[in-house]
Amino acid sequence: MPLKTVAGMNLRNILVVSVNWLGDVVFSTPVYRALKENFPGARVTALAVPRVRDVLALCTDVDEVMQYDEEGDDRPLIAKILLIARLRARNFDAVFILRPSFSRTVIMCMAGIPLRAGFKTKNTAGLVNFPVDDQGLDEQHRSDVYLRVLEGCGLTVRDRVCRLKVSAEALNSVDLLLAARGITPGQPFIVLNTGGNWNLKQWPWQRFAELARRIVQERKIKVVLTGASGDVDRVEKVAALSSVKPVELAGVTDMQGLAAVFSRSQAVVSSDSGPLHLASALGVKTVAVFGPTRTEITGPRGTGVSQVVFKDIACNKAPCYYTECPENRCMKMVEVNDVIKIL
Repeated sequence: MPLKTVAGMNLRNILVVSVNWLGDVVFSTPVYRALKENFPGARVTALAVPRVRDVLALCTDVDEVMQYDEEGDDRPLIAKILLIARLRARNFDAVFILRPSFSRTVIMCMAGIPLRAGFKTKNTAGLVNFPVDDQGLDEQHRSDVYLRVLEGCGLTVRDRVCRLKVSAEALNSVDLLLAARGITPGQPFIVLNTGGNWNLKQWPWQRFAELARRIVQERKIKVVLTGASGDVDRVEKVAALSSVKPVELAGVTDMQGLAAVFSRSQAVVSSDSGPLHLASALGVKTVAVFGPTRTEITGPRGTGVSQVVFKDIACNKAPCYYTECPENRCMKMVEVNDVIKIL
């Protein structure tokens, strides 16, 4: 029989099976804080894929990150057996699985973790001994979805805000990096994060170029262009068209460095993306350009002041994941004036 509640239990060693994408990990940070509040003194460990490891390192409520490279080093059967052995040796009291996953839930069972909480689905039924109702999740903010795993177990959630903190070492390193590119410590600048994890969520790069030019010429503030290594070409085109020589950092910083750049900035402009939510959770002012996605589901939830630009064109009244859309009007209708007037 499933347990009624885990509230009041003496859980001292807790594992959380993390979600896999930058923005989703940011949205999950209140989970770790809630666990610390419900179980004072408990050690909370996150099991995570490599690409989000450094994001979790910015969450002060995570004591340790265990890596699970399910598409790489940990894909072979022998690697999974070794992972199960490592998990068994850690003697976790409980595991909270934040998204339905048959393979991960099986691993948690084989690791002998006595309390296993997660969403009850056809595949995971019987594997989680504390099943959480998975109905209506599509209408909830992603952060609330992850917190529901805890609330479904009877735990109290007092704070739903996403919070991250960058280290002093990372800030010092970024100060040197920026100084070498002409931005002295304390000098204001605005970050334009031009990328996104799928094309239809990206604001046209030509608009970013115009925005960069106007910020420099009208606001007399420097502009920094950020992005991953895959965004280098896009950033170079934005810089060239803008004609105002913005500082280009695409592919230059790691996650800690990116967080430090955001923390030093006056504001971050971005489409709905992981970096947007990273900046918001760091307490930075953000201006978010939304189109196919909805703020009710993936809007910024951090401590930073957030302004959202969104054009209702009827077909995006609900989140749209039509990746073959030939027009992308929801993003193209957002003009530079819409952004700069609230920046």
